[in-house]
Amino acid sequence: MRIAAVAVALLLAAGTAARAADTVTADDTARFLAGMQPSADSPLMPLTRDPAWQRHARFFDNAFAQLDQRQLAKIRAWSDVNLAAPRPTMFYLFSGPDFLYANAFYSRANTYVLGALEPVGAVPDLSRLPRGAAGSALYNVERSLGSILSFSFFITKQMKVDLHAGQIGGTLPILYVFLARSGKTIRNVELVALDDKGGVHTGSDNPGPNAVRGVRIAFAGSDGQARTLYYFSTDLSNSGARATGFLKFCETLGPGNSLIKSASYLLHSGNFSVARNWLLANSATIIQDDSGIPLVDYNARQWRFFPFGRYLGPIGEFPGRYQQSYAQLFTRAQPIDFGIGYRWRTHESNLLLAVKVPGGEAAPAETTSSAEPPPKPARPRRPRPPEPIPPSSGRRVFWFR
Repeated sequence: MRIAAVAVALLLAAGTAARAADTVTADDTARFLAGMQPSADSPLMPLTRDPAWQRHARFFDNAFAQLDQRQLAKIRAWSDVNLAAPRPTMFYLFSGPDFLYANAFYSRANTYVLGALEPVGAVPDLSRLPRGAAGSALYNVERSLGSILSFSFFITKQMKVDLHAGQIGGTLPILYVFLARSGKTIRNVELVALDDKGGVHTGSDNPGPNAVRGVRIAFAGSDGQARTLYYFSTDLSNSGARATGFLKFCETLGPGNSLIKSASYLLHSGNFSVARNWLLANSATIIQDDSGIPLVDYNARQWRFFPFGRYLGPIGEFPGRYQQSYAQLFTRAQPIDFGIGYRWRTHESNLLLAVKVPGGEAAPAETTSSAEPPPKPARPRRPRPPEPIPPSSGRRVFWFR
């Protein structure tokens, strides 16, 4: 009897070990989708012999190498010079699944919070793909990333179609690709939800009405330090921001550093004043292109402005968003050697680094009306800070407390 019991226990243990060996990890899934070799014992390894995956790997190797050379490495170099001690949290509203640029600008952040309308989707299980379906699934991932690999931003209308197509959908597969191609190792992935107070719920917890669905990804870089990426699918218009707990959750992590890029000029609208006011109140620094917060909405007594690049005005798809105050500010801009935003070509892009003055006067409860004259950042009431030192000097110039 005792021998039989031991034998049964050994068989059960062997079965459990076999099932564990057959489990596809999130990191291996990310590497496979990114066209990178998964771990040697991964169940996905046989799929890498598929010519479709090998073509996919060559395509991504080439595309990401070009992107890094053209933009990402230069952005990291710019950040190393101009962002000496960033806060541990970075916020990126209207981001889509763009971890790539969040990491390039703020590579030393410990917590990344991304928020946009696009759905999270399900954790991809590549082992369940029908035979022969891998090629079309990988092509859909390539298609989803086409515009950001070429221009630095997602095309919203196109992304709405791409993220609902095929066997692999939502933003999660794209986040996986960007994490893997940024040299990160995924340690854990968990679907989460926020209640209307900003509380985090997992598993079968009931977040109540107006829940915001998202994902929490624990990962590490080459230094082995544990970091966290949150992505939430949320409506950032005034009605959505007031009804949900997304900004309340973000507030528990702040103040932080914010990135606003290719944001469709939504923050120029009165319908997004809640998100705009939140960013101004909870950001120690804001990096943005001109599609971000209008210059008129910054309190010039509370912020210092450091312009980089050239301001040529909005592209034709966004008429009526030209800012004369931006043009005036950028007459003293420092050059940048990379493209960003809707004017993605090098030497046509604008980038504004806004730094909150430590102990500066509090911003008004409501932002300045667009009908009022714009602030004159070239003649602030406080003594004007020294100009940023050009990147070629190699010195770091901003220290954030």
